[in-house]
Amino acid sequence: MLAVALIMAESTETMSAENTSRWLYPLWAAVFGHVSSQAWAEIHHLIRKTGHFIGYGLVSLCFYWSWRMTLRQSLTAGMWAQRRRAALLAIACTLTLASADEFHQRFLPSRTSSIYDVGIDLSGGLTAQTLLFAALALFTRPAMGTTIPNRVSIS
Repeated sequence: MLAVALIMAESTETMSAENTSRWLYPLWAAVFGHVSSQAWAEIHHLIRKTGHFIGYGLVSLCFYWSWRMTLRQSLTAGMWAQRRRAALLAIACTLTLASADEFHQRFLPSRTSSIYDVGIDLSGGLTAQTLLFAALALFTRPAMGTTIPNRVSIS
């Protein structure tokens, strides 16, 4: 719920491009030095789109955790089946939230609404889920009684 509330707060006029530029540019200039206004416009755009990607990736992981906890109690399917189902539901929730966010921004004069932002948000969610499953596959030990396939070594 906190992740969704954060997205809702960022979807206000307070976090419009004009307003974020006011505090991001001095921070950028302090760390990297001053740039021309044309260069800053491009940098600012990339910062904002990266924020979409990372923010919705993190929100997707929150959705995954919530669904995983819910499904753990209600399903008798195996652990990986529950994880896959939780990931699919997390992606669906991420897409729904991203779409609702962009729809909401259509009604704010200082904000723009873009289907491309929904694509960036969904890509962030998919990437986060992919990285999560890669980490789970690497660091999760097989259950007792599970056979591990033979590995082929090349000498």
